[in-house]
Formats: sequence, structure tokens, C-alpha cells
Amino acid sequence: MNHQASIRKGARETAMHIVVCIKQVPDSAQIRVHPVTNTIMRQGVPTIINPYDLFALEEALRLRDAHGGEVTVLTMGPPMAEDALRKALTYGADRAVLLTDRYFAGSDTLATSFALSQAIAKVGETFGTPDIVFTGKQTIDGDTAQVGPGIAKRLDLLQLTYVAKIASIDLDAHEITVERRSEGGMQMLKSRLPCLITMLEGTNEIRRGSLDDALRAAHSQIVKWSAADAGITDLTKCGLRGSPTVVKRVFAPTSRAEKAAQIDTTDKSLRDLADELIAAIFTRQPALEQELAVDGGP
Repeated sequence: MNHQASIRKGARETAMHIVVCIKQVPDSAQIRVHPVTNTIMRQGVPTIINPYDLFALEEALRLRDAHGGEVTVLTMGPPMAEDALRKALTYGADRAVLLTDRYFAGSDTLATSFALSQAIAKVGETFGTPDIVFTGKQTIDGDTAQVGPGIAKRLDLLQLTYVAKIASIDLDAHEITVERRSEGGMQMLKSRLPCLITMLEGTNEIRRGSLDDALRAAHSQIVKWSAADAGITDLTKCGLRGSPTVVKRVFAPTSRAEKAAQIDTTDKSLRDLADELIAAIFTRQPALEQELAVDGGP
């Protein structure tokens, strides 16, 4: 059975299975940039679970608690990423899978989505076909928001991005309804299962793990897969060889020296304040006034 078929096979045979992709990232509050090489200095920087992924994990746990089934957490990274998986187990996840291999070193979002999609297919073959794959909307160390959609594309899954709420789920009908945030407001979308969902921040709050979960996490065996274990045969799509993205330089933005201008609002009408504000903007940006005049603006 090929990987796409294993993800999308027909009638349900077992209880609901949810896969949550997480990433171990450097604590952004303590990241430093090397003054000479302009690269991120990771040595000595503590790592955490990507905060956006915790919203995805909590939503997956809520669905499992309400409808039964299992939650598998998956990450790709070095052996030390096992710490993030054990932390996820303390929150109540049922199983943890670590995809780790030297072939994955230097992966950009394209190579990462390839490796994770192959691993998710292997998870489906080994532990049961996932009904939903959850990710956070993005990671704090990359901020690209590309890996989730990339996984969905490679596995031919319907994708629901920037989801703010799971409105309902009908496992018998293989349907899920969600609220999705868009530039124009909120959208109510219904999708078939299986699907991939990227969760927005602030949609829930990660639970405090129980003592039983903490004890179980401490003694649980983390499933560790190499590229070969995950069924990855085309290693040219992994790591640096499979990563067309080249980072030229990493730098911290310089602070703006210009201070904000203040307008005295004493005894002024709203119209007078608006006129004064517009005049101040045009003084600072004279080209803007000319552009608006050409376009028929004020």
C-alpha cells in the first residue's frame, strides 16, 4: 500500500486517531545572534515545545477526550528532541514518535514537510490511519507557516489553516466543521476527514498534566525511527540535499531612533484633530499626498 493510500483508505476500522506534529525550538527569549557569522547561537540556549504547537496538542486531546481514540505526537529532530516528546506525554498524549537521522540535518521547510509526511504515513501503517493531523500555525524559529500545508499537499489531505475553533465533528459521516480566521473575518468551513488542521494561537490553554500522565511519560518508550525505519528511500529530498532554501544572513533589526510625535488634544474637536493628524502625516510623507491627489483621495 502506498503512503497516500494508507492515509486515505476507506471505512473506519478503529477508534479515532489523531497525529500532532510538534517541534522543539530554542527559547526565543534567550536567542542570540553571533556578531561575526550572523547566525543564531543555539549553544547554551534552553529548548521548549514550539508554543503554537501546544494549541494544536490541546485541541487534539480535547477531541480524544470527547470522542475516544488516541493521540500520537510526532517530531523530527536530533536525539535531544525526545525531551519535547516526553513533555507532550505529560500533557496526556498516548504515544510519541521521534524521527531522527543525520540525513535530516539542515532541512528547510520543503525537506521537513517531505520527511514528516513520510513519517505520518508510516504512523498510519503502524498504529492506525490518522483521522486528523494537527500542527501549530507556524514555529517561532522559522515563522514560515509552510510545513503544515506542505504535509497536507504531500499526503493529499484537505487542509484547514488558521483554525480558531472546532465547531463539531461527525466521525460516522467523516466530517468536521471548524471556524477559521481570515482577513475578512471568520469563516465556517466543513471538511471531509481525514484532514490537516493548523491551529491559531489563543484558541485554548494547554492543560496541566496529571500525576499519572507524568509518571507514564517518565517510563514510556519513545518510538525512534531513522529515515529507513520511516520508509524514506529517496534521501535526496532530505536534509541539505533536499533544501533549496539558502539563509544568507540572520540579524536582529536595529532599533528606531525616531520618537513618536504627540498631538495636543486639548479643546479640539474630532474634525480638527483629524485635520491636524492628516497634515502631520503629509508633512512626514509628502509623496503620499501627491499619490492620493492623483488617485482622487483627500
